Amino acid sequence: MNKAASKAPAIDRDAAAALIGPLTDLVIRAGAAILAVNRGAMRIDGKADGSPVTEADLAADRIIAEGLARLAPELPTLSEERVDLATPPYLGSFFLIDPLDGTKEFVAGRDEFTVNLALVTDGTPLLGIIGAPALGIVWRGLVGRGAERLATNNASLAAPIHTRRHPKPGEPWIAAVSRSHGDVRTEAFIDARPGASRKMLGSALKFGWVAEGGADIYPRLAPTSEWDVAAGHAVVTAAGGKITDGQGAALQFGRGRQGFIVPEFIAWGDPEAASR
Repeated sequence: MNKAASKAPAIDRDAAAALIGPLTDLVIRAGAAILAVNRGAMRIDGKADGSPVTEADLAADRIIAEGLARLAPELPTLSEERVDLATPPYLGSFFLIDPLDGTKEFVAGRDEFTVNLALVTDGTPLLGIIGAPALGIVWRGLVGRGAERLATNNASLAAPIHTRRHPKPGEPWIAAVSRSHGDVRTEAFIDARPGASRKMLGSALKFGWVAEGGADIYPRLAPTSEWDVAAGHAVVTAAGGKITDGQGAALQFGRGRQGFIVPEFIAWGDPEAASR
């Protein structure tokens, strides 16, 4: 068992509630650092898995790492950009971060990229923050305490959000789908819902869309990474939804799955729809 992980405390809702404000500020600062990068002149490198990494990814990661070290030095951190330092399994609580989710969208000049930060306790996301800096939006949620949408230029004005109930029989589903990562199983899942419409979005924006009731489901029945999912998992759950795998089972994070892969998931706006 990892020695550092075994000593990590388990953060409860009250302690997480005290952190959500400072963590939101941290996500907003990381987003500002991303926007300050000149996309036309930035350096783009390739990772071992073929995905791109830019100076914007690294600038956001540095800000978040330094901020978390000040805010909660007792908790371990797992970041996509420092996965070589990961020491799973993570017991108790830990932070799970994607400093720039949607790097392909960012490189392509689109605005559909996010900063994702989650606080995971006992394998389940408890708190999640998704910042969309180019859109000026932050979604955040604390499971059991609700979810909110706020503007990055006025974080004090937060509006509560909630997922919507499943449409009445005969009404079409609205599915949030990936702009860059389509797959056959996901398409078949959506096609099985007659008349379903698709809302194409990049990065974790799809979780925010479900959380605020703009979509009924966000299925991803192909592998992705834990840092792509954890913050959205917390936000959707806090907003009244549910995240499961393709068989309806709960997801677990930080347990040491090879590559920190999430084989599949479905974000449901209506939890009851997951059992039908």
